[in-house]
Amino acid sequence: MNYQDYDGLGLAQLIKNKELTPLELTELAIQEIEKYNPKLNAVIHKMYEEGRRVAQSSDLPDGLYKGVPLLIKDLLLTYKGQPYAMGNKALKNKYIAKEDHELMKRFKAAGLVTLGKTNTPEFGLTGYTEPEAFGPTRTPWDLTRTSGGSSGGAGAAVAAGMTPVASGGDGGGSIRIPASCCGVFGLKPTRGRTPSAPYGQNWQGAAMQHVLTRSVRDSAALLDITNGDAPGAPYVIPTPEGSYLEATKTAPRKLKIAYSTNSPIGSEVAQPCKDAVMDAVQLLQVLGHDVVEVMPEYDGMKLAMSYMTMYFAEVAAAIEKVGEMLGRKLTPRDVETTTWTIGLLGRSHHSGELVKALEYWHKVGRVMGQFHQVYDLYLTPTIAVLPPKIGALKSTPQEVRLMKIVNALGLGKLLRKTGTIEEIAYKNFSSMPFTQVANLTGQPAMSVPLYWTDENLPVGVQFIAPFGDEMTLYKLAGQLERARPWFDKRPDLKAIIG
Repeated sequence: MNYQDYDGLGLAQLIKNKELTPLELTELAIQEIEKYNPKLNAVIHKMYEEGRRVAQSSDLPDGLYKGVPLLIKDLLLTYKGQPYAMGNKALKNKYIAKEDHELMKRFKAAGLVTLGKTNTPEFGLTGYTEPEAFGPTRTPWDLTRTSGGSSGGAGAAVAAGMTPVASGGDGGGSIRIPASCCGVFGLKPTRGRTPSAPYGQNWQGAAMQHVLTRSVRDSAALLDITNGDAPGAPYVIPTPEGSYLEATKTAPRKLKIAYSTNSPIGSEVAQPCKDAVMDAVQLLQVLGHDVVEVMPEYDGMKLAMSYMTMYFAEVAAAIEKVGEMLGRKLTPRDVETTTWTIGLLGRSHHSGELVKALEYWHKVGRVMGQFHQVYDLYLTPTIAVLPPKIGALKSTPQEVRLMKIVNALGLGKLLRKTGTIEEIAYKNFSSMPFTQVANLTGQPAMSVPLYWTDENLPVGVQFIAPFGDEMTLYKLAGQLERARPWFDKRPDLKAIIG
């Protein structure tokens, strides 16, 4: 059998049929990781012995994914007894997780066998994965380009077929952006859909965890398994009626879908990203849906600034949290230069500014709620550019020198007066302006791999649904997958191993 010919449910069926044992499947996955990871740098911590122990244990749960290999993102999702670094050099090889995250418990109960942890930018802060602590992760479609971020390691691993499933977190597009850059499927669930326990919430509720997959049905089946938070959760939403997995098998009713290729902040959008949307529009029309060009009415730049206010505050808090984890106060040498500068900006804001930012999130949530009274879904490019070249989005040497001076002198308040915040916001959003709105409003959204350029680069398209309506997304995703199959469209893996 060819390991890469199967998705997660397909591999689980082989084990159920006794064609493979969990340990044999674990060894196949390890071979794939060892084959492709040296060039991609997707897996930054290997858990092979732990995986082998679990795979051959008599206590391996007889869940839907019994024996299926998994990779987990090294951010938010903790695995008891394993290193946890969050892309940070101070934590690298210094901290061991003391407990399983609730989502990890559910993955284990499903029978998944974890074989390693995937790369992420420091604290998950960027839409590309190039942390100083672990180095860049590359998309297997072009080794000179990023796999996206912050779940870049997960996206590259799934695209290369190391495992059929890898976990990701999405606080501003961090599942959907890598899905686009790597040509795989990625869905960010509704706020409160998957567990945040044992923690209260992530990024004021903007960040949710789920998986990146090659098949729609794996994403749906795993959301069935992980749906719902633990007692005491800050957000409790109704359990869906029916199964997401079953929904993928049923075509949706005729949908009214709005679309736009215009950036909400007025930045440029690359032609291939526009072409991907128009190609999807044509496909949707062929499938019988009503598609209309229209944008929801909110101030994109104001939303970006409100996002950055939260972003700055969360970075400042993350620096303090890491210090607590290590039992000492961090210094600028413990984090990347840009991270420390952002932390200074976070400490320069007062609490009222964060409250105002959150108020605007909720206002836009009302706007989107009204928008969806007319339109079932909203279609956009997932990102505004082709997968950027490695290093293209990082701070320039001149910017780094300036930030080092600012950091040494603690000039966060002065930076605010120079317009630097607006510059940072525009730079952060100009390449990837479409995904954040769903994080701030809490809506579910997915990136679907329907389009490749003439140079064979993947370009995802994004669908945003009303709050709580993953069911419609999965019905449409299943319909699109059947109409335009992508599972067998793979990068040139021979080129990766030379």
